[in-house]
Amino acid sequence: MRILTVLLLSTFFAIHGVAQDELTMLVGTYTDDGSKGIYSFRFNQKTGESEALETLTLTNPSYLTLSPNKRIVYAVSETNDEKASLNIIRLNRNDGRMRLLNTIPVLGADPCYVATNGSIVLTANYSGGSMSVFRLGQQGEKAELSTRFLGSTGGPDASRQNEAHVHCACFAPDGKYALSTDFSADRILSYALRGNQVVANGVAAKVSADSGPRHLVFSRNGRFAYLMSELSGKVTVFSYHEGRLEKLQEIVSDDVGARGGADIHLSPDGKFLYSSNRLKDEGIAIFSVDTKSGSLTRIGYQPTAAHPRQFNITPNGRYLLCCCRDSNKIQVFSRDKQLGMLTDTHKDILVSKAVCVQFVEK
Repeated sequence: MRILTVLLLSTFFAIHGVAQDELTMLVGTYTDDGSKGIYSFRFNQKTGESEALETLTLTNPSYLTLSPNKRIVYAVSETNDEKASLNIIRLNRNDGRMRLLNTIPVLGADPCYVATNGSIVLTANYSGGSMSVFRLGQQGEKAELSTRFLGSTGGPDASRQNEAHVHCACFAPDGKYALSTDFSADRILSYALRGNQVVANGVAAKVSADSGPRHLVFSRNGRFAYLMSELSGKVTVFSYHEGRLEKLQEIVSDDVGARGGADIHLSPDGKFLYSSNRLKDEGIAIFSVDTKSGSLTRIGYQPTAAHPRQFNITPNGRYLLCCCRDSNKIQVFSRDKQLGMLTDTHKDILVSKAVCVQFVEK
């Protein structure tokens, strides 16, 4: 009986371990050069191996996110006409199959970012200079556009900040506020959440002139926020409290003045931060994080293939996958959990114009 029990437990933990290692991976793309839309893969976060699963035909799904229950995908169609939209997709996490449920116009050109808290969806519409707010219904499978908030201008770059641009919209970990990056005005805007209502709450923070704030992430404990600015190529560290940000530090990510800062993410344990840089000396800057003060120290730089746009880190922290748009592939880097350094595994995932990768645990 004891031998049988041991065998059964060993089998259970072996199967359970395999299930945890296997992720469903979704890839958003630009579809103007051979790509069809959203691709799903099986990705093993223990070995770094991947397997193609399904494809959903969709126009320019450049950014996507998952509902809290991981059954619904929200993806933008990044176009500069009336087809600019929010797409609602049902996902089968086991086999990667996707089915388009609804498409709703965002009423703002070039939506490039989407976020949800389960009851509201936000899209950042870059050329439209706005943030669209959608109320969700029927288990997140339907959405209604409720309002839009406009960004503004004021930054010194006459070619890049002459029109309003909103690049990112995200929810604060406290569940009470949302923030958006007002790219052309060099500031971050705050919004209060009241049920499924979103109310303007003024300016969360101003950043240095000519920054072009792009993407924003929070520490897991919600005490700190980290901003990647596109034009200055700097990462700004903030303390966060009640919808407001206080600047603590500004540190260089792009030190060649490429004006192409892109994405930013913390490792799952919060001990390291990564930011991607495009246009010149393309790659990912690596920072260690003082988890008590939130401050950063730059410790390394990992070159990448052409135009590293968005990237993501597997839930177990073992791999960082970077969408290199102009090389038509996703590079798979192994990550040293103790030192934070990256190593190219050369297990590239070939996808035309890949620009966004998200993981779904089974």
